[in-house]
Order: sequence, then structure tokens, then C-alpha cells
Amino acid sequence: MRIVSAQEVADALAWPALIERLANTFRQGVEAPPRHHHAMHRPDGEATMLLMPAWETAGYIGMKMVNVFPQNANAGLPAISGLYVLCEGLHGTPLACIDGSALTSRRTAAASALAARELARQDASSLLVVGTGKLAPMLIEAHATVRPICKVRIWGRNPDKAAALAERFRDRFDCEAVTDLETAVPEADIISCATLSTESLVRGEWLQPGSHLDLVGAFRPSMRETDSQCLVRSEVFVDTYAGAMGEAGDLLQAIDEGAFHETDLRAELAELLQGLKPGRTNDEAITLFKSVGASLEDLAAAIEVWETLEDNQQRHRSPPSIV
Repeated sequence: MRIVSAQEVADALAWPALIERLANTFRQGVEAPPRHHHAMHRPDGEATMLLMPAWETAGYIGMKMVNVFPQNANAGLPAISGLYVLCEGLHGTPLACIDGSALTSRRTAAASALAARELARQDASSLLVVGTGKLAPMLIEAHATVRPICKVRIWGRNPDKAAALAERFRDRFDCEAVTDLETAVPEADIISCATLSTESLVRGEWLQPGSHLDLVGAFRPSMRETDSQCLVRSEVFVDTYAGAMGEAGDLLQAIDEGAFHETDLRAELAELLQGLKPGRTNDEAITLFKSVGASLEDLAAAIEVWETLEDNQQRHRSPPSIV
């Protein structure tokens, strides 16, 4: 069994190829049972273990184990860590143990970019990223793969982290850190939120016609990044119905407040990509994509890693000597 490091994952998952791999997997579908979600009470706060299995009908099998420790920020460590085990489908033999944190971050950003490719205006050129964690730079790169992004603004609870992240991208974009979301949100074509917030950060009254809101962070019912008005004003799409209605705090809390209903959801990502339901209705509409993550995405990304590594290895093998 091959051990695949975080750097190898990053090298293997070029954004265009990963986004297209996700699109094809959503179109074709896989077997993906609901993920196991276990709360763990630790000495310094609550943590979460996620177990996410998926398999192709006659192909690869995989499962991801992820530990989410929001309190890790206090120790200067990533909030999310884990691993992915990929197996071949004929006999169930393990092929690779893949760094789960790198895989999760890149597939999550790629799923957001895929949704933006389907939902954001074609001319969307300005991006606001809310959050400064490990996912933030990947969201910038992924969104810039599918839309002509030239202006990037970054907001974080820690202004120094936002400034440092902006500096990293200043040679590629008009990129600056901001401190006032009320001003920054209306100026952005795409707003991408990736935080572990339990209170609203983005308000519906700030959203401008034609914008696209990408909500990545809140993956538990107690979490939210937006107020209910964001959903009321938007055409709302999700990665999967089951995941969204089971865990998406932005949706569930809006439903509890009586502002939103499950029947208000326009489509899940597979329906968009299969052409079963329409996306954005017009250039003035506000679209919202809420993801909580799906094991289909992990399996697709793991297969892309494995097949890319295998292809690279095959290309670098020396040709047989000619006698």
C-alpha cells in the first residue's frame, strides 16, 4: 500500500482536472451512505470525528476519517486532520493511504469552484474570502480557475492573518485584506465563506443583485455563517440534499426561524450537472451554494490522486533497453 503525503496530493490535484473529475463523478454517481458523525468531548473543548465511506458500482472503494478540532487554532495547528484509504474494487485490496487534510481541503475548494462554474455570473471578476484558515488560499485558486477573478479581498477575525494571506497573492491579483464585511460584501461578485463560526457573519441585506454566495464552513447544525435573510433573497443550491438537511446550520437555523423551508431548495449539485434542474435564472439573481462535504467528492479526489501518480510513475519508467 502506498503512503501519499500532503505534498504529493497537492502535486497530483491540478485544479482543472480535479474540478472536472468532480463534475463527472457527480454526473455518474457513486454509492455514498450517510457519513458517521461523532461528537467527542475533549479536555479543551468539543471535537468531531467524521467517517465517510463511498464506492463505485464496479470500481474503487474508499473511506475517509477526519478529526475536527476547532480549538487547535489556540495551539497554532490546523483544525482538520485525517486520512483517506483507497482500495481497488475487485478484491477490496488497499491501494493507498492518502493525507486526508490535503485531500479534504482541495476537494472542498474544487466543489465550490464547480458550483460557481454552474451558478456564478460568467463575468464574475471579484472575490471576497471570509476566513483565513488552510482552505482560504485554495478557494482563491479554485475560483480563479473557473471565473476571470482579478480582484480578491480577504477578511478574517485575525487581521494579521488576513494581511499575510493577501500578501501571498498580491503578485497574481489585486489583493487586499479588509476589516469591514458590511462594505466588502456588496463589492464582491463571489463571496466565499470558510469559517467555523456559530454566528452570522454575512447579512442578506448586504448582498447585491447578481452575486454568488459560497458557504463552505458551517458543517454542524449549531454553526452558521449567514443570517436567514441571505437564504430568503437567494436561489439556494446544495452539494447534496441529505448532507445539507442533516448538518447545514445555515439552512437548519433559517428553517427553525420560519424564514426558509426545505422545499425552497432549487437543486443539489448532481441535478445541476445532469441537466435535470436549472441553475441561475438571470444575471440579477443572487445564488447561494451551501456545502457540507460529501464522500463522493473524497472518492473522486482520491481516484484522481491515485491515477495521476500511477500515470506519472508509468511515464518516468525507463524504456526497455534495445539489444
